[in-house]
This record gives sequence, C-alpha cells and structure tokens, in this order.
Amino acid sequence: MSVKLNQRGYTHARGLIESGKSVRDGRDDWSEHRPNAKIENAFIQEHGFAEFRKWYLGVDDEEDEDNKGRYKFPYGDFTNVHRCGVLAAESRAGQYKYVDIELAAAHLHGMLNTQDGR
Repeated sequence: MSVKLNQRGYTHARGLIESGKSVRDGRDDWSEHRPNAKIENAFIQEHGFAEFRKWYLGVDDEEDEDNKGRYKFPYGDFTNVHRCGVLAAESRAGQYKYVDIELAAAHLHGMLNTQDGR
C-alpha cells in the first residue's frame, strides 16, 4: 500500500477552515461525527468521487480512483471540517509513519486552534 498526502483534500480542508466551516468538537467525538457508509454512498451518488476525494487527507495510489478504499484519513462530514476528525487523522498518520499526512493534519489542527484563540 502506498498512501500519500491527498493535496486536493488538504487544500479543501484549509479553505473550509478559513471560511469558518469547521466544528470545534471534542477529541473523542469522531466515532459519532464521522459519516457512516450509508452517508458516504449517498454523497458519492449525488456528487461523485471527484467531490468525495476532497474529504480525505490520504490517498492510496494502488487503489482505483472510483473506489472508496482509495481514500484514507477523513476529516469532515461533507459539510464541515471536524476537529475530532483532524485529530484522529493526525494521530493515525503518526502511528503509520505517514509523515506528510501527519504534518498536514497538524497544520489543520493548528489552524483550528488559532481560530479558537488557543
């Protein structure tokens, strides 16, 4: 598996945060806030994979582009960036040594903290 930073997803997340489309939820809220498979499938049906891929910080280039398994490290709910999603991505990327994804998530985390005044 060759997972690397999804530049489109990272750019999309930065833009959302800059425009105030983010949720400052708790660290452990991601299991409740992360879109489930039914929501993901509905989003793909309505918007296609070109929009779906923007919601992930990682991409596995060994998977087909029109396959949900290609996209790793989700950070939002298809409307907003979630702080808990960014924190989960940052932590998991660090565990798996995906340094580029970890650094991108850390930057997003910093952007969210700056907006919070932390």
